Amino acid sequence: MSLPVPVHLVLIAPQDIVNIASAVRICRNFGITSMRVVAPEVEIDAYRIEGVAHNTAEFISRIEVYETLEPALADCVQVMVLTGRERAAKRRVIRPREAASELLDWGRSGPVAIVAGREDHGLTNEELDACNTLVTISTDPSYTSLNLAQAIAVMCYELWTAAGGDKVPFKKPRRVAKPATLAEQELMFNDWVRALGAIEFFKTRQYDNVVRSLRETFFRAGLDQREAKLFRAMSIEVVHFLRRMGVALPEVGPPGSPPRVPAPVAENEEDEAPAGAPGTSRDTIG
Repeated sequence: MSLPVPVHLVLIAPQDIVNIASAVRICRNFGITSMRVVAPEVEIDAYRIEGVAHNTAEFISRIEVYETLEPALADCVQVMVLTGRERAAKRRVIRPREAASELLDWGRSGPVAIVAGREDHGLTNEELDACNTLVTISTDPSYTSLNLAQAIAVMCYELWTAAGGDKVPFKKPRRVAKPATLAEQELMFNDWVRALGAIEFFKTRQYDNVVRSLRETFFRAGLDQREAKLFRAMSIEVVHFLRRMGVALPEVGPPGSPPRVPAPVAENEEDEAPAGAPGTSRDTIG
């Protein structure tokens, strides 16, 4: 998907092949189909660029190189330049979001351009004067310097969003499950109550409050059938594990009633004779 209007990204005197490659990747990310490079200070090595920006060979093959800025902008009806510099001369300065909207409007009349460049000290006054509007990205005033690729990414993202890029639908999951029914969720809740009771979770906690919070949490999550079955399987496995370990499991009553763990058997209970048996010393009533 490309932008609905012709946009050129123009880099002036880039010094780092990685920044050029990053700009290529950004163009492909945000639907810009044209890049122009003016007086590059590093070789435009297609192999190295694609080594950073994978699967962009076709785009790289269309990069145009110019010796000066004027011919690179000659066919444009509107040129906006990214800069963080404050200028004494009175110039129109806007933020990327406003710039993006205006570029799309101008683009209906002809090609437009976004200009950026020179990593070490930015653009000259003459280069800025060749552009219609200055665009400055809002940053912390105590540290305004942005990497070249970062600044380009912010501007191109705003342009993509203004063109409706955010309306591109998310990729649907490969497997879509139906919402869990109330009956399926009740089975899950009951098994979790049994599991929590088995580990004596309710021993020092209010049963009603815990179960109500648990139910509300799952209800907010809006589980589908696969998710409900997964959570239920977790609780069942807890119970199975405890059973294998010989732990006394709780008796689960009707919905809304807490599980009851059987009273532990005294260690010497089996050795004691029943009450009233011959030879015992227990007192009897009557």
